[in-house]
Amino acid sequence: MSRQVFLYDPPDRFVAGTVGLPGRRSFFLQASATGRTTSVALEKAQVEALAERIDELLDEVVRRSGGNAPVPAVAPAEVDDTRPLESPVEEEFRVGTMALAWDGDRECMVVEAQALVELESDEEEDLAEAEERLLQDDENGPPMLRVRINGAMARAFAKRALEVVNAGRPPCPLCSLPLDPEGHVCPRQNGYRRGE
Repeated sequence: MSRQVFLYDPPDRFVAGTVGLPGRRSFFLQASATGRTTSVALEKAQVEALAERIDELLDEVVRRSGGNAPVPAVAPAEVDDTRPLESPVEEEFRVGTMALAWDGDRECMVVEAQALVELESDEEEDLAEAEERLLQDDENGPPMLRVRINGAMARAFAKRALEVVNAGRPPCPLCSLPLDPEGHVCPRQNGYRRGE
């Protein structure tokens, strides 16, 4: 079976968002263009790492260009996207690996999210070789979301993604663990419930 690549070059919209209540949220990347939408599920930590890495990569592009790259220092207000995810949110796949690159010729960022796959290695092939094979752009590889966005849209994506990550449950002022609406067992309170 040939690989399914969901390509958005460029998308009308590319955002990170959630479905569900804090503490029970599911995280998604969602790309849409001309009547089609692709949603892929991932972990909160993956969203945070992607946003931070996008900002770092954009800063590096600006630094190397001497300030001449078409990348704003902060997300421009006109590309800010605070709308919820497009409904219904239908998961195409769960993200396993992600990759980022700056395409200097087209002056855009390439974001790739590849489906989670179980690596099977036999006696003749070790795990490192199996991982290397997985990362090849194989026509029979796992499904992938590939998005090309300009610098302004990349900054806006990173800003929103970090806001989504930080919009979860507030931290306990004593132990910094997330507070559930009904409180939590605080280790700094010797196991007594905090927040009741």
